Amino acid sequence: MTRQFRVVVSPPSPSGGRRVRVDGEILGLAYGVPDVAEFLRRAGLEIDPDEVAHSPLIEWREVGPDQWGTQQT
Repeated sequence: MTRQFRVVVSPPSPSGGRRVRVDGEILGLAYGVPDVAEFLRRAGLEIDPDEVAHSPLIEWREVGPDQWGTQQT
């Protein structure tokens, strides 16, 4: 049976980072999509960094993966 992950990326903080949680556990503060991919890899979810932004496994809160603080990536 494949494990289901609940991945939530919080809205940007004033510093530009976004908190990443998997199953309620905080994995860290990401400053871009590659950081999210790395946190997920460490949690056991192998996902191509190019697919992170569009993955249905990830809930992006308030804004999407192109918004990090005041800068757009």
